Amino acid sequence: MRPDTPSDRGAPHDPATMALLALSWLLGDGERAERLLSLTGMTVDDLRAGASSPRILAEFIRYLEGHEADLIAAADAIGASPAALVNARIQLERQT
Repeated sequence: MRPDTPSDRGAPHDPATMALLALSWLLGDGERAERLLSLTGMTVDDLRAGASSPRILAEFIRYLEGHEADLIAAADAIGASPAALVNARIQLERQT
């Protein structure tokens, strides 16, 4: 999906920014945050340390892709389409 589609107006176009906004959204929900930490084995400190890593950010979006309801909700929360988040992951993976 092109970044200028109507569902992506107002969404950030930088893939790292998109991933960080989605991560912030997810961590704002206690149950979702606990599930992320439990399923990935990461700690909050791991997330902080990896927040500038394109690989970690890409893996976070991949995690969302495995939970479609969360992918859709995260995209909606940051003003993007789910496809834009997936495209952000692809771009982040190219940076690694």
